[in-house]
Amino acid sequence: MSKNEVFVEEKLSDDIALENIRPETIDDYIGQSDVKDNIKVFIESAKMRGESLDHVLLYGPPGLGKTTLAHIIANELGSNIKMASGPSIEKSGDLAAILSTLEPGDVLFIDEIHRIPSFVEEILYSAMEDFVLDIIVGSEGNSRNIRINLPPFTLVGATTRAGDLTAPLRDRFGIMAKMQYYTPEELDLIVKRTARVLEAPISSDASFELASRSRGTPRIANRMFKRVRDFAIVDGKSEIDLEVTKKALERLKVDSIGLDDTDYQLLKTIVEKFNGGPVGVESIASVIGEEVTTIEDVYEPYLLQTGLLKRTSRGRVVTDKGYKHLNLSYQNSLFDQ
Repeated sequence: MSKNEVFVEEKLSDDIALENIRPETIDDYIGQSDVKDNIKVFIESAKMRGESLDHVLLYGPPGLGKTTLAHIIANELGSNIKMASGPSIEKSGDLAAILSTLEPGDVLFIDEIHRIPSFVEEILYSAMEDFVLDIIVGSEGNSRNIRINLPPFTLVGATTRAGDLTAPLRDRFGIMAKMQYYTPEELDLIVKRTARVLEAPISSDASFELASRSRGTPRIANRMFKRVRDFAIVDGKSEIDLEVTKKALERLKVDSIGLDDTDYQLLKTIVEKFNGGPVGVESIASVIGEEVTTIEDVYEPYLLQTGLLKRTSRGRVVTDKGYKHLNLSYQNSLFDQ
């Protein structure tokens, strides 16, 4: 099993483990204010018109609440939600089987929609635009087209790579929403909400410390909260305080801004083996033993967001800020000579 497949499995297990702490209404959803406020208007308008909501594309780094928002959209519409993922849809029949089970007004959520094969994706065009399913049956020379009418439905697609979507598919989404990293203040509210739901009290300073080290990502905040809670329980504390939070995060090797061992390995590889860059992501991946897609989807976005890394036409470069955070002296790259 590749590391990217392991990451996908861990992501799914995280989603299942955090199911009981997901907010169920749009008013309970913390953060993403612009996205949330706009979708709230679109949902109300669709309900007043008595029509299905336009198809929605949610894109941005992993862990920012795309799956949660899809569930909320279904709840707010009073509809059922059916779940699928791009990698699991390998044949036209897989997609046809999913579409044929939809009821009027249902929400179909497809995670990692950019990974649907192109020949399967074409079936989505007529399904999204005209609510019909066109299937070709039979072999070459003896094939025929069968058209099946579908009930009006809303497709919610989620992707970490909006740029990998084909133009015909992207253009069929009436609502496109980019998910942004969360502020420490927003994550602080999420951590406190999780603490209430799980009945694990946490002090305000401990909550903010945890939020500040969560890479702007609710999934990471909730995951680390559970690990900090473990340390508090073993230490016999009735409340998660700042002392046990710092101790736990130190043991987990998460630094003051949320970087972990892999982040440090990635940055130090560029500095020590490639003179600070520029270097291609494939070279970095081969040295640190990670999949290219994992680096691009999981680690790079936050390093770019924090200004520790920059991406140029010639490759990745560690910034002055990155050198300072690593406590390393600046090295001129080959291109600076």
